[in-house]
This record gives sequence, C-alpha cells and structure tokens, in this order.
Amino acid sequence: METKKQGFSIDIEKTDTAIFMSLTATGKLTHADYEILTPMIDSALNDVKQIQVNVLVDMTAFAGWELRAAWDDLQLGLKHGKEFTKVAIVGNKTWQSISATIGNWFISGEAQFFENSDDALTWLNS
Repeated sequence: METKKQGFSIDIEKTDTAIFMSLTATGKLTHADYEILTPMIDSALNDVKQIQVNVLVDMTAFAGWELRAAWDDLQLGLKHGKEFTKVAIVGNKTWQSISATIGNWFISGEAQFFENSDDALTWLNS
C-alpha cells in the first residue's frame, strides 16, 4: 500500500536584521494545510518593519492546490507580499516557473524560479 504525503514543512530563522523562511510543499495542498501554515507565517512576520525577509520554497514534490487552498495562498500573498525581499521557488515543472512570475505581481521584492536549491540559496544570499 502506497502512502500519499501532502502538506507543508516550514523552518523559520530570525535574527535582529533578517528572517529566513524555508517552505517545502508536498502533494496537493488543502485548506487545512493553510489553517496550520498561515498562523505560523503571521507570527513570524508580526510587526516586521525594516527587516529583510527571504523565502526558499521547494516545490519539487508539489502537485498543486485544492481550490480553497489556492484562494488561501493568494490571500497569504496579498497579506504579506509587501514584507518579502526575495522569494526563491525551486521546482521542476513549467507551471512552477510561471508561478514565480505571477508571484512578482504580489510581492514588493523579487521572486525567481530555480531548478536546484543551491542556485536558489546563492541568489537569496547575494
């Protein structure tokens, strides 16, 4: 019997001058996933002012969203988009590359797509 994995893993590191978030999306995300993720991001970015926020999103095992989860993702981007300096999306599908382009519409910083995490981390740290 095959077990399907789905959901988010998240790592948030804070310093006095920066926040680094690493998100890994696996499988098809649901509204329930965002009910867990959103408060974590809200808490990490609470009262963020004049601080650099860089995000690494690993979408290599990501299969997409349920409709309500896609709406949750859009709302999260609209709520916190002005706080992100750089968002690096790592994936292996054309539609994931397009999501980086669309992401640039919703954040004040910059989003870029990468096919490997080493290149993404180099860009985030530059």
